Amino acid sequence: MTLLSVSLLSVAFRRYQGLLDQVDIDCLSYLDLEVARGEMVALFGASGAGKSLFAHAMLGLLPGNAVVTGSIRFEGERLDARRLAALRGRRIALVPQSISYLDPLATVGRQLGWAAKRAGRKDFARSDAIAALNRFGLDEPVLRSYPHTLSGGMARRVMLAIASVGDPDLIIADEPTNGLDPANAQKVFGFLRGFAEAGKGVVVISHDLAAAVASADRVAVLRDGALVATEDAATFTKNGGAGLSPYARALWRALPQHDFTEVVHA
Repeated sequence: MTLLSVSLLSVAFRRYQGLLDQVDIDCLSYLDLEVARGEMVALFGASGAGKSLFAHAMLGLLPGNAVVTGSIRFEGERLDARRLAALRGRRIALVPQSISYLDPLATVGRQLGWAAKRAGRKDFARSDAIAALNRFGLDEPVLRSYPHTLSGGMARRVMLAIASVGDPDLIIADEPTNGLDPANAQKVFGFLRGFAEAGKGVVVISHDLAAAVASADRVAVLRDGALVATEDAATFTKNGGAGLSPYARALWRALPQHDFTEVVHA
């Protein structure tokens, strides 16, 4: 069943040119993407390709000068501003890119409680908060911790716990392994894979192509704001990626573990 359907999505930002004239700066152009229940889709691209902008567009978190065209549908129903506001933090959750999104003045337990309240969980108890942490390998004492006392890997897992307390149907994780060592990055991808296997839809935005290929079902490749390829993840590892589109194959072959055998031109 298709959970998220994005059709011809374009995002531009309107700015003044001189005193009176306005101009639209195109940043995303005509993106098409579908995510089914039980599926994990990785959105990959170089810095500046538009990955985080896509995430913010999905959540309706764009500034007032954004010009958005195309359609975004959730379970077949068009997402307008009112419906997005009703679903955000409940059925659609974001794992932000930076751990700075955690409130430095509030304990982890309080922030879990806030997330539960936003999700409409009126009966959320301490035992539920502990269970949310345990799901990501964190123990009860973390409830009393402030973000600055946590390691990067722990903070990432706290953000996953916060995103999951409302039992969302769709999780969008924006660079969830940024700054993590390979072992912790693998754990985070494993948690996201678990969401998909539980019947959720997952979009993981990542610059780590190798990790994305190992965990996702499909990989969507962004380049300069345009979606240039959507590939089955398994295709990357078959015959050196011979079945991939040219740009996706070049990206794959240019990884260090493939001895930089191809050069990707901007």
